[in-house]
Amino acid sequence: MIGRREFLGAALTAGLQAQQRPPNILFVLADDLGWGDLGCYGNKFIPTPNLDRLAKQGTQFTQFYVANPVCSPSRTAFMSGHFPARHRIHGHLATAEQNERRGMPNWLDPSAPMLPRLLKQKDYATAHYGKWHLGSGPGAPLPSAYGFDEFRTINGNGPTWQQDEFFRARSTGVFVDEALKFIEKNRQRPFYVNLWTLLPHAPLNPLDEEMQPFRKYGPAEVKRFAGARTIYYASVASLDRDLGRLFAGLDKLGVADNTMVVFSSDNGPEEIFIGNAAHSGVGSPGPFRGRKRSLYEGGVRLPFLVRWPARVPAGRVDSSSIVGAVDFLPTMARFAGLPSPDDARPDGEDRGEALLGRATPRTRPLFWEWRFNIAGHVNNISPILSMREGDWKLMMNPDRSRIELYDIPKDPMEVQNLASFEKQVVERMAPKLLAWHKTLPPGPLDQGAGKNDYPWPR
Repeated sequence: MIGRREFLGAALTAGLQAQQRPPNILFVLADDLGWGDLGCYGNKFIPTPNLDRLAKQGTQFTQFYVANPVCSPSRTAFMSGHFPARHRIHGHLATAEQNERRGMPNWLDPSAPMLPRLLKQKDYATAHYGKWHLGSGPGAPLPSAYGFDEFRTINGNGPTWQQDEFFRARSTGVFVDEALKFIEKNRQRPFYVNLWTLLPHAPLNPLDEEMQPFRKYGPAEVKRFAGARTIYYASVASLDRDLGRLFAGLDKLGVADNTMVVFSSDNGPEEIFIGNAAHSGVGSPGPFRGRKRSLYEGGVRLPFLVRWPARVPAGRVDSSSIVGAVDFLPTMARFAGLPSPDDARPDGEDRGEALLGRATPRTRPLFWEWRFNIAGHVNNISPILSMREGDWKLMMNPDRSRIELYDIPKDPMEVQNLASFEKQVVERMAPKLLAWHKTLPPGPLDQGAGKNDYPWPR
């Protein structure tokens, strides 16, 4: 029989071990969700109570940036800490022919630094469920080559799911089921889980009952047709509902307090001019100019929510800290208790202080390149290169045409180009941006990339 002294000693030891144990990390990445699609970011049409609650329970960042305005390169940056162009991943990975035509590989090189592989040094159990899109098809490595113990993917090799017409509508719930099973099995050790959703990426096909609350946003005269807003809003509401079950599952399993939940999206909302989104491309970039594929704010500035009850302040909105996807690897490595991953040569930096509630300026600029054409309104067609340093955002083409300079905190909508008024700022930043561009592997540009010419009547 254990005496009182032994019992108290065992309890104290268990408490100290819990304090010393690194946090579990659950990284939820939505697909094509815009900055303005959640209630906590100002949306008045789509109910997102679970993600709004996550924001209230943690810290909400308003100046978070992905590293590219489309899927595969954006995901590359989160996992590697690198600007994706370093790996020649400039756009979404597609067929071998398309990749070759765009000067791209068929998959992310598995020798690149990868966060889950680093975390295994601290005995993390690692898993990936949902969209992969870092390489698939003949010869593409399995996610295990990047450090994942267990995985089941879409747009990847290895185990997947039987898909039917409505799989996308049900997919978030399916991924949640897999993630909770893994977490329950590994809750006695630190775990890292990617849950990368398919929603709200087109083509969307929500269930009738999901669309019903949003039918009022469709054509009243023709009841059998669902409007674009009906389809999109129903899909985002469905995403939020199933993520609510995920968050509740953490509580039921008793792991919520020491689990860092990170939520974001891979790029801005899809453009309705793109064929597979012609029925639904009405996601909101919030107040910002630009959408998916654009380097204006609406294409690369995304939601970023972080909840970790043990350490991250609750109810806080951080509108001053500039955080990038390339910061994810060094920041998570820090919280896992790993030494600074300098040998991985991350382009990002440890932004842990900002996550812990101490807003600090970043020391490294953020850079972007988009070398392809951009669909949609001419106002959203950005130059090829972009850079954010402090309050300033400089945009230009490699030949120094279309130089645009914006003071983002004062002009987040990017309507007042200050390049001709702040020439000293341009001359300080432009050499850095062009020098960064020269470090990237060469590759083809789309004819017309970086041009926003309009066919004016003559």
